[in-house]
Amino acid sequence: MLLNEYRRFDAGATAVRRHVWNEKVWSAAPYRVLHDTEEFLVVAGWPGLRGLVSTTWINSFVNGGSLRERTIRELASGEWNLGWWAWQGTTVRSWYGIHSYFTVRQYFDTDQNPLAWYVDFDLPKRRTLMGIDTFDLLLDLVADPDLSQYRWKDEDEYQQGRRLGLISDDTHRHVTEARSEVIGLIEDRLGPFAHDWAPLQWEAWQTPTLPENIEIYPAAAHL
Repeated sequence: MLLNEYRRFDAGATAVRRHVWNEKVWSAAPYRVLHDTEEFLVVAGWPGLRGLVSTTWINSFVNGGSLRERTIRELASGEWNLGWWAWQGTTVRSWYGIHSYFTVRQYFDTDQNPLAWYVDFDLPKRRTLMGIDTFDLLLDLVADPDLSQYRWKDEDEYQQGRRLGLISDDTHRHVTEARSEVIGLIEDRLGPFAHDWAPLQWEAWQTPTLPENIEIYPAAAHL
């Protein structure tokens, strides 16, 4: 199927986001689709949704991030195991720009109060039969709900990823451009940052789940 003939996801459907490095799945998470266009995919996630992720990442999260450096080295090695992980504590609305080197998220606390904007810098998204594939480039930005302040996050991990060959010079150039683009969108309240903080009514929604054989589902089968 040609790229411009892909099947868009209806609102309420399940879409799976996978992080893939060298055609191997690093993580996979199911989300509920809110809106899908040729340019972006908007999805929702909430506590209890179960996905797969590197077991080293899970151990690092449980131990307050103490194994983050090891997690990045493992990713660069191409050798890891996946384990089940349930999302905890927050609900999230995520905007995946299909051609963008970043993803924008809105995090809510358990009472549906706004917590923060969060920007993940990642590769442009590749559509698959079950959702999208991308790769997290380790650099993040966090902004206040009213966008009055923002700060960069994990720049040391980004530099480590560059040293280990996870981020090429060409990708670094795209990320540098994306950083400027994101700041411009924040300052002008445009694109995904024009969205309001309408709460997600997830309690009434059906729980999305991962399909079987998520690890071996061909990463090359892109639409």
